[in-house]
Amino acid sequence: MFSRPLNAYLSARNRHYAWVVAFVTFLTMLVTAGAVGAPGVFMVPLQEEFRWSASEVSGALAIRFALFGLMGPFAAAFMNRFGVRRMMLISMGIVVSALLLSLGMNRLWQLVLLWGVVVGLGTGLTAVVLGATIATRWFAQRRGLVMGFLAASTATGQLVFLPLLASLTEHSGWRVALGLVCGAILFSALLVLLLMRDRPADLGLAPYGGDISGAPPAPSGGLGAALLLPLIILKDAARTPTFWILFGTFFVCGASTNGLIQMHFIALCGDYGLAAVGAAGFLAMMGLFDFIGTVGSGWLSDRFDNRWLLFWYYGLRGLSLLYLPFCGFSLYGLSVFAIFYGLDWVATVPPTVKLTADRFGPERANVVFGWIFAGHQLGAASAAFGGGLSRTALNSYLPAFIAAGALCILAALLALAIRPGALQGRRLAPA
Repeated sequence: MFSRPLNAYLSARNRHYAWVVAFVTFLTMLVTAGAVGAPGVFMVPLQEEFRWSASEVSGALAIRFALFGLMGPFAAAFMNRFGVRRMMLISMGIVVSALLLSLGMNRLWQLVLLWGVVVGLGTGLTAVVLGATIATRWFAQRRGLVMGFLAASTATGQLVFLPLLASLTEHSGWRVALGLVCGAILFSALLVLLLMRDRPADLGLAPYGGDISGAPPAPSGGLGAALLLPLIILKDAARTPTFWILFGTFFVCGASTNGLIQMHFIALCGDYGLAAVGAAGFLAMMGLFDFIGTVGSGWLSDRFDNRWLLFWYYGLRGLSLLYLPFCGFSLYGLSVFAIFYGLDWVATVPPTVKLTADRFGPERANVVFGWIFAGHQLGAASAAFGGGLSRTALNSYLPAFIAAGALCILAALLALAIRPGALQGRRLAPA
């Protein structure tokens, strides 16, 4: 294990090990995003090779989105109880095993089982709650900026993987492209094994900018307690209007991002004559601008009212989605969409995490955010299935995109319903 020697080296140069943990987490979330987003590239090849319809493939992948989110609160509890490092390694082991087994699949039930159920459970063991856990546990200062940096890893995953995966799929087949994803996950797992630590106290450190005496002890109890705790926290959180507002707006966030653009954008562009590699290039452009937008959102969330940030983020995203059907799917039109939509892809994450931590307390923020993120993935699952159903029944993806744009406008207004006073109100009791 290299964490102690590296920590000693960094401490001698007045550098905090929290930034190493943030980097390893960023890389893990990046390759997980590659595993989650890869099926968007494989949609058409799977339909052509196995004669599956768009709704059948979308239905299988919708299960993955739902499980990815529903595992979130339990993943947070498992990280609290069994350790972040251990859960990251288990998660990546499950995902790689499922992807390798899927290289030989030829039945729809195998797609549902491996890419839907197993990959959904494996990626759900970390999910976005991993970033929330690291940001709240390792950073007392710069928390919003770090959360923006980690949330942007999903966009960077697209930037790095999707154009390359599309090119490999076109020239060598989807199985070769899937092998690349597995290799990236295994490399990330090696870094986690060597460098990751669960808490700053493991290295005798305080959180960045904080006090070592303020670090909560690791929870006691076994698997039963870890499974029960998220349900107890949900019962308390569900009594507050703030929880349901954040849950509802994040449902819209998932429906307008992962489940829609990530799953159906390449296929949508194909309906208008644009090759998969070209469409993946526009997704990469969105990823580039989203990295800028999300890191900037983290910086803004440390300085401005997060309710108004959510209002502008959802409102602008809705307008960009409503613009898409009228862009003509030209180089210029899609570039404009990619830039404006990309700046806003997951910019909603840092303000949502900040509002969650402020309202429910940092000691339970990751579990409460896990439940809110479950809403995000239920929205993603609805859009993933709804987009495929729209294409099969109406011969067009556009109705799903227009509906998502309208939902974003509604979410923008809903975000303002969070009362400022609620953020200083009753917090959940300690676990």
